[in-house]
Amino acid sequence: MDLKQYVTTVENWPKEGISFKDITTIMDNGPAYKYATDEIVKYAKEVGAEIIVGPEARGFIIGCPVAYALEIGFAPVRKPGKLPREVISADYGLEYGTDTLTMHKDAVKPGQKVLICDDLLATGGTVEATVRLIEQLGGEVVGAAFIIELTELNGRNKINNIPIKTLIQY
Repeated sequence: MDLKQYVTTVENWPKEGISFKDITTIMDNGPAYKYATDEIVKYAKEVGAEIIVGPEARGFIIGCPVAYALEIGFAPVRKPGKLPREVISADYGLEYGTDTLTMHKDAVKPGQKVLICDDLLATGGTVEATVRLIEQLGGEVVGAAFIIELTELNGRNKINNIPIKTLIQY
């Protein structure tokens, strides 16, 4: 299936000069969403994932159905103040400034094989911080899967030792 036909490009959003790739038009098409999920499920099996980790919020939309299909757990990565128990945190760079991601301190067990799932690989900052969180807990990141990769932003370079699966590249 050609998933690109289900992606809607929104020009000049969220700011002037950005061509936003909207995946909600994949999600609201049952067969396209199922296909995308099934492709990531196949990849998760190939890499031997034992748990799925997804950064908020679209990582939940991608990762949760994968975890469900595999009958394995899902661990969320969130902004500070959103998780109710003890957390670890990792800072990462933005175009202007920094941001922080957190994860429950017991979300990943030492040695557990982790697949990171998210909607988009752009500059790689979010996924790099997610990798650091997982490794801080002793998990082994066996791969990362994304619906879309914006290749000109070179996000792969931030996590170059981790196998990556993308379904669409721009």
